[in-house]
Amino acid sequence: MKPISLLLIFLSLVSRSLAADDGIAFFEQKIRPVLIEQCYSCHSAEARKLKGNLYLDSRAGWQKGGDSGEPAILPGNPEASLLIRTMRHEEEDLEMPPKKPKLPDAVIADFVAWVKMGAPDPRDGQPLAVNRGDKTWWSLQPLGDFKSQISDFKSRGQDPIDAFIEAKLKERNLAFNPPADPRALIRRMTYDLHGLPPTPEEVEAFVATSKRDATTALSDLVDRLLASPRYGERWGRHWLDVIRFGESNGFERNFIIDDLWPFRDYVIRSINDDKPFDRFITEHLAGDVIGRGDPVVEVGSAFLVAGPYDDVGNQDPVAQANIRAATLDDMVTATGGAFLGLTVNCARCHDHKFDPIPAEDYYRMKSAFEGVKHGRRVLATEAARKEHDAALRPLQASLARLQEEQAALEKELAGRAKAALGGLKHDRPKVDPHGTEERFAPVQARHLRFVIDSFTSDYQGGAANRGGGKLTEFEVFDGDGRNVALASNGTKAEGARSAVAEDFPEAYGPQYCIDGRLGEAWFIGSPPVLTLTFAKAETIERIRFVNARGERGTDESKVRGATPSEYAIQVSMDGENWTTVATDEGREPATPGHALAKARATVITTEEKTRLASLARQTADVQAQINRLPKLPQVWAGLFSQPAEPTRLHKGGDPMKPGEVVVPASLSVLSEATPAYALPAEAPEGERRLALAKWITRDNPLTARVLVNRVWQWHFGTGIVDTPSDLGFLGSRPTHPELLDYLAQRLIDHGWRLKPLHREILLSQTYLQSSAHRADGAAADAASRLLWRYPPRRLSAEEIRDTMLAVAGKLQLEPMGGPGFRLYKFTQNNVSTYFPLDRHGPETYRRAVYHQNARASVVDLLTDFDFPDVAFAAPVRARTTSPLQALTLFNHSFTLDMAAALAERLDAADPVGSAYRLAFQRQATPEEHQVAAGFLAKQGAVAICRALLNANELIFLD
Repeated sequence: MKPISLLLIFLSLVSRSLAADDGIAFFEQKIRPVLIEQCYSCHSAEARKLKGNLYLDSRAGWQKGGDSGEPAILPGNPEASLLIRTMRHEEEDLEMPPKKPKLPDAVIADFVAWVKMGAPDPRDGQPLAVNRGDKTWWSLQPLGDFKSQISDFKSRGQDPIDAFIEAKLKERNLAFNPPADPRALIRRMTYDLHGLPPTPEEVEAFVATSKRDATTALSDLVDRLLASPRYGERWGRHWLDVIRFGESNGFERNFIIDDLWPFRDYVIRSINDDKPFDRFITEHLAGDVIGRGDPVVEVGSAFLVAGPYDDVGNQDPVAQANIRAATLDDMVTATGGAFLGLTVNCARCHDHKFDPIPAEDYYRMKSAFEGVKHGRRVLATEAARKEHDAALRPLQASLARLQEEQAALEKELAGRAKAALGGLKHDRPKVDPHGTEERFAPVQARHLRFVIDSFTSDYQGGAANRGGGKLTEFEVFDGDGRNVALASNGTKAEGARSAVAEDFPEAYGPQYCIDGRLGEAWFIGSPPVLTLTFAKAETIERIRFVNARGERGTDESKVRGATPSEYAIQVSMDGENWTTVATDEGREPATPGHALAKARATVITTEEKTRLASLARQTADVQAQINRLPKLPQVWAGLFSQPAEPTRLHKGGDPMKPGEVVVPASLSVLSEATPAYALPAEAPEGERRLALAKWITRDNPLTARVLVNRVWQWHFGTGIVDTPSDLGFLGSRPTHPELLDYLAQRLIDHGWRLKPLHREILLSQTYLQSSAHRADGAAADAASRLLWRYPPRRLSAEEIRDTMLAVAGKLQLEPMGGPGFRLYKFTQNNVSTYFPLDRHGPETYRRAVYHQNARASVVDLLTDFDFPDVAFAAPVRARTTSPLQALTLFNHSFTLDMAAALAERLDAADPVGSAYRLAFQRQATPEEHQVAAGFLAKQGAVAICRALLNANELIFLD
């Protein structure tokens, strides 16, 4: 077998493995709960009477099937799967669930999606005990009181963090590793807090200082790193993962959003400022309420609309209701997962199957967001608004006076035109989209021009409304009835287009007018002129143009554009001198507005024409002045309005089955741990979100637990709970529950500020220990969850890219913020397409946090190294190893460019030594120096720099 074939097989296996992981999560969240609720009573080992000999409580059960003799599910083929057919009620006498209404369409769609992805099912054949958490679940309790325990630790000179970790290690007969060396520590901390390598000079200075006073050196290092703006860029990216921040709307249109970057900058700025996180969360949910008139606060509520949403504009009321329900579900899911670590969204259709979250809780939270809609709004201070209004008001007044005079004159003209309508004469029918013909005396021509003066859409309501015209076919006939305009006869067509598609250059062009087929159309641009050039001079006598795509009676209202209604047919032999051979003269007006415009032309005086032209010029001038005024900044930060109706529980999650009214209120799942609240059903929109924010952040132990668990995860690679957005029954148990509660209380004691908490963690023995491997530790705790060593890790996708830019001397750190850069080409034609760039130019040499990340887009290097699809929250990054990573890192033009840039930085006196110092912040060993010098002599500086940029030492951290 050829090597490339092996590579493709391996890549396929890797891809399937990643898809399987996503599929299992989908099964646990969407499929298993429904099977338990709807199917296990008849199709499980615990059923009183097994129906149809079919087990659905294990993978082996549905693979075997029941009395039908066929598997209940055919992975990858939902249409042929018996389970799907019975759920859809397509099998007579086998409707499932029996004697009940059909399951909601959304639930059936989840099952179809699951089967399409291969029906991943982790159940190994053993029936699963149906357990669930209740309000005694560990994460739903008040924080533990460890004051006496902490006092005891400190009396023994123990750091509380280390004491909790050490206690677990002793249970497994393990101990901490020795301290890491200074070089490893400064690299670890700098990457941890900044996501960048330290400079060689910083490493050398820290190593020297550590020899004199290690404690002071460490403390000063932590303070310096936390004070740098690089800290907010690194930890801001962590937070953006959690809150599903993306700069396109996703779904099928997936259009780019160019004005959401102020929210990203707000996140980075807030973290750099060490804003109390309870305030930070409140601004996410109600920044526009508590910070009205303060853009730097108001922008925080863009969190609500930073997720995907469907803007396809479906006109069906049922579809609209479902789309709106899904939009609000995204806000509930993001809020519950990011701040509470609960899968509140699993209670949308029914009570949560594993956590004590009733469906009412879902709708209590949903009611807080009923008035939120996606969109952009002005974010400006009151002073800026007043200044803008002061400049705009006199111009608007001038514009209104001009428009008023114009309207009065047009009204008078319209009255006279209506009176003159009866005098209009026509002896030919109006233009017909299905075919309009013009005949003229035979004439010889090499060129023909179709000059359009107006369309059937013009003069709607008496006002010009130019544009939007289309033609599907334009035919030119000779005396024998032969269509000489066909492209197959050698004719060429030219004409401006009103639309373009970058991914399909031929789209919407005039060539479709001469292809002999109804279907694709020319989108007529400006100037609206179609020019045909025949293969040779032809004697012609008739033309026909068509703007229909099908037969009469076909509804083309959504695809057909306007048809030319006033026009001239011109011919030429040389393409320079033109003769008009036919016009629309004598045709019945296309529309009543068109008739009125024709009548108007017969009654308007020269003076009136002059005055209207003058008014048009003055209006254009004032409008130009208005357009030149600096615009107030608009941000994709959401639109807010009072809900028209109270929130109702949706039976089965179906918005077309409203149940009882649910008021904005706290979630009962936490009734034992934090004070409750309830608002009236008609409570003001902003008050709802603010009340929810206060409940989440005040005296709520779960919020603090979730946050400190994330901080721990971002320091050590894995959280104390390794399912950071699910602290419920299906999530993992904490490895160190007392430590988790201790850290949560410390966060609260620090006023919800992260920087003091960072200091405590970073200066602990747990963090400062070596990452060296030990046989006893690996045997007892291979994943280092108990932290007998600092867990080594590979750099994240952004860290790898930023590191390559940094060591090559190309990273542009200033200015921070602003509109992002793109490592893809974006095209839009109803739907959007994203093409990864083969070359990354200097304009992209910024930190990766400033990349404009569109949903479902693929970006070389970043995507290869597990940058998540921002269509979803990514509380934990995937960690994969694939051949594609090695191939990209070695061969991509970005690597080659950075290798060349690094080569230019090398010291001519010691190129090998300077290369190692710049790339790894250390000296080359004698052996490395010897080998590299030989390689350098043979291959050159760029080659050795390319090799170093591909070294594990560059992208792995001890």
